[in-house]
Amino acid sequence: MQQKIFDSVEIMRILQQPPYWCFCWSSGVALCQKILQNPELVADKKILDFGAGSGCVAIAASLAGAKEVTVCDLDPIALQACQANAQLNGVTLNCLADFTMTDNYYDVIVAADILYDRDNFFWLDVLPSRASHVLLADSRVKNFQHQRYQLLANMQSETIPDLFEPAEFCQVKLYQTVC
Repeated sequence: MQQKIFDSVEIMRILQQPPYWCFCWSSGVALCQKILQNPELVADKKILDFGAGSGCVAIAASLAGAKEVTVCDLDPIALQACQANAQLNGVTLNCLADFTMTDNYYDVIVAADILYDRDNFFWLDVLPSRASHVLLADSRVKNFQHQRYQLLANMQSETIPDLFEPAEFCQVKLYQTVC
């Protein structure tokens, strides 16, 4: 499939009012790759994709054999995008608009590119209380340190469609909760 190359004016317009869900950010791409290369991370498990955006990580989990996959995003259009992408990929996803409105427990919670907003750091303590395992992917935070998370892998990735982001945002770190 050929990708459209955005000109600089289009890129600036997108970045000024981004529909975040329309991109598969570099951390999401890396987390998809990790899951598809290591299906045992999600196989036969109940998965929540927190801050799902387009649903690419949830779809990867489903394709890798997850028992049940739920996407969670505050943006209702993102949830519609998740459903459309799930249909295109022949998988079924459950939708959750507000994580705080349920007390469901998951085997694994996956989250990619949620730390771009410092207000989201609060979730780093909440997510482990709702899952046996949390997988977190991030390309934005330098020197990330949190007592509940340890580095799992360093990966090279890029956002799709390519926004020609600085090379530093193509360096993705995957973290997992500490046992």
